[in-house]
Order: sequence, then C-alpha cells, then structure tokens
Amino acid sequence: MRTCIPIVFLCIHSLAAVYAADLLTIDDGVVRVGIDREKGGAITWLSSHEYPSNIVNVADPGRLIQQSYYAGRRLNRVIEGQHKAWSPWSWNPIQGGGVGQGGDSGTWSRVTQFRKTESSLYSETIPKLWDMADEEADAVMRQWSTFEPDMAGVVAVTCEFQAMRDKEDRWGGPTKNPQETPACYFTRNFDDVRSYLGEGRWRKEAQPPGPPWGKTMPPRKAMAMFEASGQGVAVFSPTATQSWNFGPHGSGLSDQPDVGPCMHVAPIDRVLMGHQTTYRFRYWLVIGDETDIAKRLDMLWGKYSQEQSQVTHKNSQ
Repeated sequence: MRTCIPIVFLCIHSLAAVYAADLLTIDDGVVRVGIDREKGGAITWLSSHEYPSNIVNVADPGRLIQQSYYAGRRLNRVIEGQHKAWSPWSWNPIQGGGVGQGGDSGTWSRVTQFRKTESSLYSETIPKLWDMADEEADAVMRQWSTFEPDMAGVVAVTCEFQAMRDKEDRWGGPTKNPQETPACYFTRNFDDVRSYLGEGRWRKEAQPPGPPWGKTMPPRKAMAMFEASGQGVAVFSPTATQSWNFGPHGSGLSDQPDVGPCMHVAPIDRVLMGHQTTYRFRYWLVIGDETDIAKRLDMLWGKYSQEQSQVTHKNSQ
C-alpha cells in the first residue's frame, strides 16, 4: 500500500490546489503527481517529500506539463479571432487549451475521460488550438501516468495523440514538424539547468530569458532543473531526436506555480503528421537531489535508451 504525503508537508498556498475536486493525485511515498480535469487533464501537480510545494507552473493553458503537436502550413486567421502574437500559426492542438483574447488567461481544453486507480491516472482530452481564443481541434489526446516499477520518485507517462483532420481542411497536406515530447513548465526557482551526461556527470546549460528558447542536445536524452536547496526535477525522453528547447521566462526566482515567470524544457521529436496520424510515445519525470536523479537516470537509460515512438497513418495522408 502506497502512503500519501502527510498534510504537514504541504505549503499553505498549495493546500487548496491539492484538495480541489477536479485534481486527481497519486503518490509513491516519495513523489506526488496530479492531473486536473479543469486544465485539460494535463499534469498540473508534481511534488516530493523533500520539496512538498508544487513544481509545475499552471499560470495559463500554455504552461503545465502537457502534450503539444504541430502540423500543416502556417495561416493568418486574425480576422477569425487568432491571437495577433501567434499569427501566422500552424495547426497546433495542445492539451491545456487556447491562448485566449482580450487579456484573459486562455480557454481550457475539454476532458472527456478522467479517472484514477491506486497507482495510475488517465485522461482523455479534446484539445484546443493554441493560437485561437476557443477553438477545439479535430483530435484526441490520451494520457496514462503511473510510477516506474522499483524506482522510487520516478513517474512514467504514456502519451497518445490521434489527429482526425478533414483531408480538405485549410492547413493542407502532411508535414514533418517538430513535436514537444512533452512541453514542461516549472516554477521559476528551478533555475539551475543541466543536461545529463551519464554516470553522475552533468553539463551546465545557460540561456537568457525567452522566448525564444535556448537549444541543446543532451546526450542521454535527459535534462534537469534544480532549486537552491538542491532539489530537482528531470525529464527523460528517449524518443527525442532533435535539440531540446529550454530556458527561463521572466525574472526573479518565484516558487509560486500561478505566476508568469517560469522555467521551460521540451524534448523535441520530428514527426510526419498527417490528417489522420496517431502518435504515441513515453517519457519519465524524476524527482530528487542530484545524486538520486543521476542514479535513476542511469537506470532508465539502461532500460529504455532504445525506445522508439510509434507513428501510424490511417488511409492515404
């Protein structure tokens, strides 16, 4: 039986979020992870026994730890309500939701399935197009979150994206686009960025506030971000094939999850995305100090370094 993190470890400003009716969480005694029905079913909570505050930035639908995909040609649809800062833009369904208009904080995606077991979370989402105020994409996102067996503090996440575009839609034919696997946004205090080199070795990464984001190629398909006390969060994405995006946004070292300043990292894969493509991949989140994270990343590399994403195309693209 896994035990929950005691309430005494939860910071006061986070209590309401933990017990929100639409937040489902699981924990393995070391790490707690949660998904939110009101925020597209994306991962909106990540904490540990040693760092009980929420690590995930949830300031708007473009943050979170979430699925985000790109396809088709870039279009100017400002006359239809496309945000001017994101025009022209390609077909970009994201799990969180759309950017919104008129100074609002965006519109959240619709969740159609949302459930948990003792050790797993599942969501199914109709995503919004990022560049529009409130437009659903012809697509479905599914996500399974659980714990890696025999690795305390390691969350394993399986993502599945199913495009269901009309073959005559305005974005045109199949294109080979960079895909975020996944897009991650953490609180701004996790500002010590490192790529993992294996066997306990790290490479410091530096980047001024963006966007645009920095780019780097971590040789072990893993990057971590640490805060001042030494606690960190790492992303291991073995199916990434391109340089990763990373960097800070905004100034200051806030530990608040609902403010603008944040840290970003996104492994990148390049995938031919057609009108009716299904894309499936896995990634892992590792929580702990430098020593713990390095040990877990070495174990994950030994098990999953050859993992590949799965891409299928229905009928003619």
